[in-house]
Amino acid sequence: MTALTPMLQQYLEIKEQHKDELLFFRLGDFYELFNEDALTASRELNLTLTKRAGGKAGASSSMPMCGVPFHSVDGYLAKLIRKGYKIAICDQMEDPKKAVGIVKRQVTKILTPGTVLSDAVLEENHNQYLACLEQQEDTLCLAYADVSTGECAWYTARGKDREEAVLDQLYRIQPAELVLTESTEAFGGLLDKMVQKLPDCMVNQYDPVPGLDYFTRHFGSDCPAGKLPLVRGTVEHMLQYIHENVKSDLAQINRLREITTDAVMNLDATAIRNLELVKNMKDGTRHGTLLDVLDYTRTAMGARQLRQWVEAPLLDTARIRLRQQAIGWMVDNARFRTDLGDALSEITDLERILSRIEVGSANARDLAALRTALRALPQVKSLLDQVPQGLLHTLDGRISLHEDLLDELERGIVDDPPFTVRDGGMIRKGFNAELDEVHDIAENNNQWMLHFEQKIKDQTGIKNLKVGYNKVFGYYIEVSKGQVSQVPDTFIRKQTLVNGERYIVPELKEFENKILSAREKIQQLEYYLFNEIRQDIRQHLVEVQETARALGVLDVLYSLAMAAFKGSYVCPRLNDRQEILIKDGRHPVVEKLLERELFVPNDVHLNNTDERLIILTGPNMAGKSTYMRQVALLTLMTQMGSFIPAREADVCPVDRIFTRVGASDDLATGQSTFMVEMNEVANILKYATSRSLIILDEVGRGTSTYDGMSIARAVVEFINDKIRAKTLFATHYHELIELEQLDPGIKNYSV
Repeated sequence: MTALTPMLQQYLEIKEQHKDELLFFRLGDFYELFNEDALTASRELNLTLTKRAGGKAGASSSMPMCGVPFHSVDGYLAKLIRKGYKIAICDQMEDPKKAVGIVKRQVTKILTPGTVLSDAVLEENHNQYLACLEQQEDTLCLAYADVSTGECAWYTARGKDREEAVLDQLYRIQPAELVLTESTEAFGGLLDKMVQKLPDCMVNQYDPVPGLDYFTRHFGSDCPAGKLPLVRGTVEHMLQYIHENVKSDLAQINRLREITTDAVMNLDATAIRNLELVKNMKDGTRHGTLLDVLDYTRTAMGARQLRQWVEAPLLDTARIRLRQQAIGWMVDNARFRTDLGDALSEITDLERILSRIEVGSANARDLAALRTALRALPQVKSLLDQVPQGLLHTLDGRISLHEDLLDELERGIVDDPPFTVRDGGMIRKGFNAELDEVHDIAENNNQWMLHFEQKIKDQTGIKNLKVGYNKVFGYYIEVSKGQVSQVPDTFIRKQTLVNGERYIVPELKEFENKILSAREKIQQLEYYLFNEIRQDIRQHLVEVQETARALGVLDVLYSLAMAAFKGSYVCPRLNDRQEILIKDGRHPVVEKLLERELFVPNDVHLNNTDERLIILTGPNMAGKSTYMRQVALLTLMTQMGSFIPAREADVCPVDRIFTRVGASDDLATGQSTFMVEMNEVANILKYATSRSLIILDEVGRGTSTYDGMSIARAVVEFINDKIRAKTLFATHYHELIELEQLDPGIKNYSV
């Protein structure tokens, strides 16, 4: 058997601990991969595959290898993570120049889709969630966190419908990674449905270590969720997984909230998809979605928050009115709105900068970006000083100026810092006296060299002699061939050239050592000072996080005010009469997409008495689906707190919006168009209440005419007699019109 070199022996020992990850092994200026990892990386990244001798000198065995430069590794890592790979980063833990024997190396972090913090992977306007799912008897618990922002939440579902409830939550948050602490078989059909609905989500199994109390460390002993064993265990195991990968304190995860269905509207996956709230059904992008229409946000925090508002409208009328009042004030005060937009444009992504600072991956550019955001806060605060009592006033109280931090960053970090933190050039002059002194030594070398050159010329009489420097040979005295005979014996020959000779003298050598040590000291001292500043910021992490969250909410209110102003939206009134009355309503998305035509406004009146269920008839392409979606979107916008495109509106909040729109199949799991339709209809009939809004389009068309008509009629009668929810029912079955005569709550409208 071939004896391994010490380096490869070290590599194999570390790889043994990380069999499931691609191991990026730091060797000098490169990260190298070997064996199967190299084959995978070369295929996925289109890298050239080479070979390395596997044994000591003289051994004939070799192993595949490939590598990438350490300074450009982020782009390569991003590609692999997007493809679903887990990556272990193994770094050099000591300076190779000072190492005795083999350089010490260890894995400093493990990158997975749900724990990555790189800007190359993260989407600015979308959270990157890691989710953890556990079950106990008839209860499922879902915990999820965004390591890049510090957001953390949990949700529980009980009883026979728990799987569908959890699936709806997973579809809403779209996690990048799901961790199961039990065998995948234990989740059975739920896992199949989840893979089907979340094709981009990595699913893996994790074995938690018992006895590690990360829950108390992050949320304290008084956190109410800590008293619920299943919730505590699920959150605890998720935190363990994150810590194991990120290998940091993760102080940015410090607030845990419960997702409840009594505070926000629980939109299921079908409604989110059919109403095209955040993704269109054509190509999965946000073009032509409600989010796209409403998004005038100026910050990354606001963009992420707006998406959450769109997917989770409120049920509480008092909270809706608070948002409406804030938006209305901004709509009425154009100068305030313009100035606030300008100020918010200067705010960088505080949440993600803070997370990188906390885990130790932030560079000086991140600190400069933090400084830019802090500089804009006084302008935001001065604008908020003029707002009335209400939500804007509350947000004003949550935003701090963080003057001490800003002062330290202004004094400490240069205007345009370099990308790397080990090569110096980050710290501003005047911040540290010792650093300034070393800088003086390094920067005055040109003056010293000119003075030294003149002194040597005077001593030797060699007038064309010159003193120079290059990176290979260091400092030297260069004399042309014709003057070599005049060189004193004290000169030591260093290099022979075609046209001359280069020499060194003790005084110049001493100066060289002083300069090189000064540069090395500058790098070490700057890195030390940079870490000191970074540590000071960590001490204020919670306060700056609170400011960032408040700015995110403020930005969403600004965005909705801009949408209202540009679209001539009105503020809908709220009622508790179970009535939706909209006059001259317009579809917010279609209206914006129409370039040369005007959207024809229309009315809607729904209640729980004489206009409870509307049967909508008319030819194809007449606009029935557009009309129904419009009603759903305007109701949803109202419950977001947003203004809506209409002449006037009086809307009661609904508990759920259910949709069955369009034809689709799922042949991969053996479900035809008709089967998918029936499942969705059955789901609506099962969960809708008298406080719900139901949108049904062409029910029964996936089967024969009379069977379809029978199903459609049965559905109408069941909704009208049993559920009594506000319903729009579009159909081609004109025979259903007669139902208008049988119940005063059913009306027929024809396009």
